[in-house]
Amino acid sequence: MSNITDFEHILIEGQNIKDFINSKATPLKELMTYYKCAMMEVETKFKVLNQEFSLEYDRNPIETIKTRLKSIESIFDKLVDRSFPLTVKSIEENLNDVAGVRVICGFPSDIYSLSEAFLKQDDITLIAKKDYMKNPKPNGYRSLHLIVEIPIFLHNEKKPMRVEVQFRTISMDWWASLEHKIRYKKDYVITSEIAAELKICAEAAAVLDNKMEQIQYKIQSNGIHGK
Repeated sequence: MSNITDFEHILIEGQNIKDFINSKATPLKELMTYYKCAMMEVETKFKVLNQEFSLEYDRNPIETIKTRLKSIESIFDKLVDRSFPLTVKSIEENLNDVAGVRVICGFPSDIYSLSEAFLKQDDITLIAKKDYMKNPKPNGYRSLHLIVEIPIFLHNEKKPMRVEVQFRTISMDWWASLEHKIRYKKDYVITSEIAAELKICAEAAAVLDNKMEQIQYKIQSNGIHGK
């Protein structure tokens, strides 16, 4: 029977990560660069759409665009947790969220308009879609998630890369960010009572989103334009 302590386990895991990186340093570096390029391609597409929508609707539907590249440590942990091979090929084949782009919008309707316009582009391939706006997670989380494939153009080839795209309103993002900080606070256990209160806050944010959108519709229908 193994007598490995928690501290020894951490050292072993750390050594495994180091071995994983050292043994695949060059192809791993190349792959992470490809993911960065894919994120830039997606980000640029949304910046262009934001400009186009601003001409049509006299306002910018996108408040913020955030990009995130998963760390090597997180990638390693996910491969191990899911019993996937520790190879560069395995990362591409099995992980869809290495590269992430988050689009923060003003109103829920903006999310659907932007996502539909984005998916209509002929170089975007939809791999998976999860609508947590229409069907929130049990904890109250709301968002629209897409896994897409987009080509990046290298000096001698065109390479398809996968990117996770998340759409949230300002209130969805505010709630999700704070909920994550609270839920994963070190040495703190979330009780069922706290979880219920967090869900109530998520529902209140959804009500606020809907109310603000109703006000926006009312302004547009009355032809009122503010500065």
